[in-house]
Amino acid sequence: MPDTTAVLSSRALPLEALQALLDPRSVAVVGASGEAARIGGRPIDYMARLGYRGRILPVNPKHRVVQGLAAYPGIADLPETPDAAIIAVPAAAAARAVEELGARGTKAAILFSAGFAEMGEEGAAAQAAMLASASRHGMRLLGPNCLGLFNARSGFYGTFTTSLERGAPVPGPIGIASQSGAYGMHLFGLARDHGLGLSCVVTTGNEADLNIGHMIGWMAQDPGTEVIAAYAEGIRDAASFLAALELARRNHKPVVMMKVGRSAVGSAAARSHTASIAGDDAVTEAVLAEYGVVRARTTEEMLDIARLATRRIYPAGNSLGVLTISGGAGVLISDAAEAIGLPMPEMPAAAQAELRAALPFCAPQNPVDCTAQALNDLSLTGRFARALVEEGGYGSILAFFTHAGGAASVAPRLRAELKAVRDAHPGRLFVLSVLADPALVAQFEADGFTVFEDPSRAVVAIHAMGRFGDAFAAPPRERPHAGLAVALPASTPSEAEAKRILAQAGIAAAPERACADAESAVAAAETLGFPVVLKILSPDILHKSEIGGVLLNVADAAAVRAGFFQLLERAARAAPAARIEGVLVAKQLSGGVECILGVHRDPVFGPVAMFGLGGIFVEILKDVAFRRCPFGEAEAERMIRSIKGAPLLLGARGRPPADIPALARMLARLSVFASEAGPRLAGIDLNPVFAMPAGQGAFAADAVIDIAEDAQ
Repeated sequence: MPDTTAVLSSRALPLEALQALLDPRSVAVVGASGEAARIGGRPIDYMARLGYRGRILPVNPKHRVVQGLAAYPGIADLPETPDAAIIAVPAAAAARAVEELGARGTKAAILFSAGFAEMGEEGAAAQAAMLASASRHGMRLLGPNCLGLFNARSGFYGTFTTSLERGAPVPGPIGIASQSGAYGMHLFGLARDHGLGLSCVVTTGNEADLNIGHMIGWMAQDPGTEVIAAYAEGIRDAASFLAALELARRNHKPVVMMKVGRSAVGSAAARSHTASIAGDDAVTEAVLAEYGVVRARTTEEMLDIARLATRRIYPAGNSLGVLTISGGAGVLISDAAEAIGLPMPEMPAAAQAELRAALPFCAPQNPVDCTAQALNDLSLTGRFARALVEEGGYGSILAFFTHAGGAASVAPRLRAELKAVRDAHPGRLFVLSVLADPALVAQFEADGFTVFEDPSRAVVAIHAMGRFGDAFAAPPRERPHAGLAVALPASTPSEAEAKRILAQAGIAAAPERACADAESAVAAAETLGFPVVLKILSPDILHKSEIGGVLLNVADAAAVRAGFFQLLERAARAAPAARIEGVLVAKQLSGGVECILGVHRDPVFGPVAMFGLGGIFVEILKDVAFRRCPFGEAEAERMIRSIKGAPLLLGARGRPPADIPALARMLARLSVFASEAGPRLAGIDLNPVFAMPAGQGAFAADAVIDIAEDAQ
């Protein structure tokens, strides 16, 4: 069944309203100023100077002419209903303007005005009332407290940013969406200064209505935007965000994103700055990876990736072949590739032999070092480059020629040799690392190469192109719905009850019996077979080991009888108010690998499943994987195999391989259960789960189902 979480609906992506917002035929400027340097004057000045094709309708009660344009005293006096409006007045007046514009039928408005949710509860209430007013009329809002947007193709500059004073954007295929106005325009300024072509920049501010997901969604269907760069501090609405990412993936529009707030301090700053909801960073990482979004660590990295993505070559199953005149650079590149997981397989043996025959002292493995001798015979560069593509079969080629590639005595012939190879293989990604004058760099770029001074930065960008390619090539993810009738109890259940509930979903537990007295515990142990595990059974004691509520290796009837009373005594001492249902007697499993499976309800993305190995792997190393629920067994197995400790499950160092299919089946069923359970399910913890040797199954030895009693 296709993913129904990110439905491409008019609610999730209101494309008609977004079109009016980003490409209006006419725009009213409420609070228009005759002074070009004022907030209400800048948009008019920019649009007049930079060629806006639509009609500008200034609204100013004191002036009949504003910056040479006819002005109108009020919204009711406008000669036509504008597609969009820019509101640059104080908060109280902004709310009135929204009501009046909505009544006239304006489709969308940009609110520069501050003094709303970012100011606290009173401001949040005013913001909610203003949004309700707009919604009654079907008008959509960008902001408030935003820096606005611009559409470079149409010349629509609905922004008061000062960055345009330093120059207009270079037209091109990169769109920028940013929750932060200042940082979004910082990205614009850097892109312009580096010659990167932009289609549009949108800043979303408080996101009372339209949010960053909506903006990514518009760019994902905009013919003039081929690459999307996004900056986010928190995701407010999962539906629009996921719909946008899925639309971008379907349309083969790469998304590179800076999602800040990784640290506790950073998350707190994000909340205070934008009133955003900052979800768990590990969950966000998993969701972005699910849709093929590449997460940039720095501004430099974001712009590098966006620049290379404009080549529109995204090699699925990417591998890197390196041609270099420097052995040291080859090592540097190899280290960078290994650090991020970009494969650099060796050249085939036959190809290596041919290259050695052409140049006996070359190093033809990969990196392929043609040495400085190639500068004496530049035909060698073409021959070696062809071998990398045709014999090595690499999806991406990085050629390092440093300052030699920029030398007047070398560059013309080098360009000719490399261009011939590139032209013969237009589907391969070719990147150069050279130091050259800007004019020569432009010539290399015109030949179809992207030029980086730093080869390590090039490696990161090349790796990102492969991740985009893998996402575009992947089929839509299946999201199973088993039709489970999940009936959660009124409150958090005991371990035995939790296992009974999960068993109905096909999640197996170790054989066990709940016993109310010592003699029934002895009988259960003799039936299950020694040794057994004894655990205190109480819905009020979820972390039993912390009070000494678990006894392992209980070997005979006498030990069971003594252990029963010992557990009751410990529980009474540690938790005297706890409800005690007795003792759980379970078969003690051996020979399996301890794992942890869990679910927690993320405030943004809903139920998210976790998998990891038990013990120090989860507690100290945090070697875990996350996925949004629900998912099928194939995705569950990919999740299991993705952790660093996976070799322990696959049979490392002579260990028998674990029953991976059974483990994947349990994980997938857990994800479906969590998806069907609804918002009252706060979390599930299966720890440990024993993954037995192949063919022997997987069993939960402990289970907690946490019920959010205040959820609706």
